[in-house]
Amino acid sequence: MTDQTTQRIEQMLDENPVFLFMKGTPQTPMCGFSSNTVKILKEVLGDGFASFNVLEDPEIREGIKVYGQWPTIPQLYVNKELIGGNDIVTEMFNTGELHELLNLQQPDRTAPTISITDEALNHIKEGLKDMGDHQLFLSIDDEFNTRFSLEMPKGYEIIADVGDLKVYMDIGTAKRSDGLEISWVDELQGSGLRIKNPNEPPAVKDLSVAELQDWFDTDVQNPYVFDVRSAEKVAEGTVEHAVRLDKQAIESIEKMEKDTPLVFVCQVGQSSMSAAEFFRKKGFTKIFNLTGGYNAWRNANN
Repeated sequence: MTDQTTQRIEQMLDENPVFLFMKGTPQTPMCGFSSNTVKILKEVLGDGFASFNVLEDPEIREGIKVYGQWPTIPQLYVNKELIGGNDIVTEMFNTGELHELLNLQQPDRTAPTISITDEALNHIKEGLKDMGDHQLFLSIDDEFNTRFSLEMPKGYEIIADVGDLKVYMDIGTAKRSDGLEISWVDELQGSGLRIKNPNEPPAVKDLSVAELQDWFDTDVQNPYVFDVRSAEKVAEGTVEHAVRLDKQAIESIEKMEKDTPLVFVCQVGQSSMSAAEFFRKKGFTKIFNLTGGYNAWRNANN
């Protein structure tokens, strides 16, 4: 590693008390480990940390491994001291050591209240036969993807009583699962668990062209409108007040309050739904998809 690379690394660490060397950016992580570390830092610090995308600079990518004598990415530094990678940060988050290190209040370790029907409970217990020393784990990530698994406890988990079962989970899951309702359904498509989570952001709503135009005409707080199509298509014409959903627009959305009204539009109203769902799972609570897309808007305004 050259002296110049060392100086660049030290300058970044000097200027930022909490610094993450990662693959990608906090808005668009390029590996699962970096993504998980970013989620943890956002949970405890919001936007109060800086980062560097090592994929954009081979010298820093290799140099930081030498500098910290740590072979993998991501790497978290606090006050110029290497804390570690994803596994260490995850464990410190769940034990409260990360909060202590950052002089933050210890996380709430209250077990959530989860209800379950007898039928669902019986089906789960049937599947848990001969599980040995493994325990039932519940995981709900920040996009509210939910899964059960059998794992060995690490000792820092929160344990909730669900019927007569003990369900293990991390701190983030505990916060996102309070009030969870678990039932069993038999449908033509098949049988399985149905999970209703009151903490999940509301569903994307359909918005007609007339409703959007009325919103522009009458409401004090106009929505932010984002066109997910290519730059060429947007240049040919788009919805009034719309901005193309590019990297800069995504970064601006990330900084908005979660109750900011957002409207997404494409050509016919299909691909925009994917963008709307993406931001709904990021916690935004007022998400709309323009029915019929730009075609409907153009036809209504001709």
